[in-house]
Amino acid sequence: MKEYRIKQRFWSIGGKFEITDQYGAVNYYVTGSFMKIPKQFIITDSFGNRVSTITKVIFQFLPKFDVSLANGQNFRIKKDFTFFKSRYQIDGLGLSVKGDWWNMNFSLLEGNKKVASISQKWFKLTSTYDIQVYDEKYSDVVISLVIAIDYVKEQEASSRSASSSSNSGN
Repeated sequence: MKEYRIKQRFWSIGGKFEITDQYGAVNYYVTGSFMKIPKQFIITDSFGNRVSTITKVIFQFLPKFDVSLANGQNFRIKKDFTFFKSRYQIDGLGLSVKGDWWNMNFSLLEGNKKVASISQKWFKLTSTYDIQVYDEKYSDVVISLVIAIDYVKEQEASSRSASSSSNSGN
């Protein structure tokens, strides 16, 4: 089993941060594009080798991301339309999700086998996630998945904030 912590930097243009393991050692670096369409995240390992590329699919009603792993595996994360809770689909992986996406407290399953648990730490200044990967071959997939979903949550929060501040001016 491997444990990771994702903690975004407070002031980061485009999204740049490190992902550490349970011992505090940096295992991944995440670099988000700045002012680039489509939005893209590059994840590298501690040696600078590319692990995955996450690309937002543009001109979509609901967010979609294409993820290309360095091992050649590709999958798509897409948000489903729902009224009350966020729900995402992961196409091309053979994994299912159990839990609460919106509050970022969920597990990834391969059949009935739990391969990872993800939980967001609340009451932190920046987005912070604790991740437990029970089958380490899924580490790159899980990290990529959390980065994409966190970006969607961040965008939704900023659009809600912008609309509430424009409504308060009336």
